[in-house]
Amino acid sequence: MDDDYIAEARSVIRTEINELTRLADRVDSTFILAVETLRQGIDGGGKIIVIGVGKSENIATKIAATLSSTGAPAVLLNCQNALHGDIGIVSRGDRVIALSYSGETTELLNLLPHLKRRAVTIIAISGKTESTLATSSDIVLDVNVQEEACPLNLAPTSSTTNMLALGDALAMVLLKARGFKSEDYAEMHPGGNLGKRLLTRVTDIMRQGDQLAQVGDSDTVASALEAMTRCRAGAVVVTNKEGQLKGILTHGDFVRAYQDDRNVADHPVTDHMTRHPITINGSKLAAEAVRTFEQNRIDDIVVTGDEDRVIGLIDVQDLSRTGIF
Repeated sequence: MDDDYIAEARSVIRTEINELTRLADRVDSTFILAVETLRQGIDGGGKIIVIGVGKSENIATKIAATLSSTGAPAVLLNCQNALHGDIGIVSRGDRVIALSYSGETTELLNLLPHLKRRAVTIIAISGKTESTLATSSDIVLDVNVQEEACPLNLAPTSSTTNMLALGDALAMVLLKARGFKSEDYAEMHPGGNLGKRLLTRVTDIMRQGDQLAQVGDSDTVASALEAMTRCRAGAVVVTNKEGQLKGILTHGDFVRAYQDDRNVADHPVTDHMTRHPITINGSKLAAEAVRTFEQNRIDDIVVTGDEDRVIGLIDVQDLSRTGIF
């Protein structure tokens, strides 16, 4: 019995994969027209209205959410409620994405004349290109399937998966066409962990002020050790009188020097520091600091501002303490 369940599950997934492959092969210039139509509508100050009934409305909800979260203003409009006042949300110049596999859903068709009176452009996502919805729309995107994944070939499965995938494709291509970047995405998701990762800047997490271990280029290794101890840091930044970066001395540097010379504490810090250490500008995103740590396999990054002046230091452990990375 268990093997039967596994075989049936794999059959469902493979059926949907096959239908998605057919869908991908059918993407053509009509899809480009749909994306450009959506882009022009948004650039003109309009929004995207997404409608559907039943399972199609569930898919419409996801498409509207994906569009909105990627910078394309979109709302879900319930067809029944629209006929009782909610159609007021639709404005001239808006774009409508209408989902119905059969293209003959009564509640949706009843809404079409009222949408057309508002001079909106209608993009149909349907499995029947000769249906009433398709012939009444400005653009038709075909999501036809040869086989539903349902063993009875009744429950919407492959067809709704095709709708969802095509909606994702519209949103992602539109995102790229509009130049939407990760920083823009973060602005749309300020409350989540992802938003925090994308919005947090180096200056938000760096050690500065009394927490920054810093000595001058005329100081000794002993002074550097005192600064590290005082700030509970694993490295000390070395600067000149103007605050410009000259180098960095890590605890590891000291240990290695001490093994060679027990009097290393009396030496000038410049004799043992690393010159030209890896730095990052304070205006950069913290995510870039993470990549720098990973690419260079280091524990400390010096944060600089204008004219190479030191403004802070990031220890790799500081990142983990934020709970973001």
